[in-house]
Amino acid sequence: MTFRPMQRYIAEFIGTAFLLATVVGSGIMAEALASGNVAIALLGNTIPTGAILVVLITMLGPISGAHFNPAVTLVFWLRKEITNYDSLVYVAVQIIGGILGVWAAHLMFDESLFQLSTKSRTGGAQWFAEAVATFGLVFTILATLKTKETAVPMAVGLYITAAYWFTASTSFANPAVTIARSLSDTFAGIYPGHMPVFIIAQLIGAVAASYFCLWLLNEEKSPRS
Repeated sequence: MTFRPMQRYIAEFIGTAFLLATVVGSGIMAEALASGNVAIALLGNTIPTGAILVVLITMLGPISGAHFNPAVTLVFWLRKEITNYDSLVYVAVQIIGGILGVWAAHLMFDESLFQLSTKSRTGGAQWFAEAVATFGLVFTILATLKTKETAVPMAVGLYITAAYWFTASTSFANPAVTIARSLSDTFAGIYPGHMPVFIIAQLIGAVAASYFCLWLLNEEKSPRS
C-alpha cells in the first residue's frame, strides 16, 4: 500500500509525540514511585520506552518507516532512500511532535507545561556514550532490515532497553528526543546547554554506522528516490 506524503508526515509526528510522552511520563511516574531509588526509577523509565518503540514501529513503520529520529532520517537520506524535501519535513515534524509529547506528559502529571531542565548531562564519557548508543541504534536498524525486516520493531525496542543500561548517558540516541527532553525539568531531562554536544555526538555515531553498514552488509548506494 502506498501512503500519501501527509499521511507519512503525520505518522512521524504522532509517533514521536507518543515516544516522548512515554519517555517523560514514565520518568515522572517512576521517580514518584521509586522512593529515591534511582536504579528502580531508571528501570521504570526503561521498560515503557522499549515497549512503546515496539508498538509504534509495528504500527507506523509501514506508513512512514517509523524514523521518529532525525539521526535515522539523516541515515536514510545519506542512503538516498528519502528525498531532500521529505527528510526536512520528517525532521521538523519529529521535533515538533517530540515537544508536544513532552507537554502532554506534563499535563497528564499536573506538572508546569513550560519547563527548562536543570539536569546536568555532560562530559567526555557521556558524549562518547551518545555516539556509541546512536551507532548501535542505526546498526541495529540497518542490519535487521537486511537480515529479518519483520524483526525491526522488536530489535529496536530491545536495543534501546539495553542501551539505557550499558551507556553512561542512558542512550538518548535521538536529536529530537534530546531537544524535547531539554524542555522537561523531570527525571528524563537534560540541561539545554548540554544538548548541542549530545546532538553532535549522535549525528557522528549515526553517520559512522551508516558507512560501516555499507561495508559490512555488502550494500551499494542507491539512486535518490
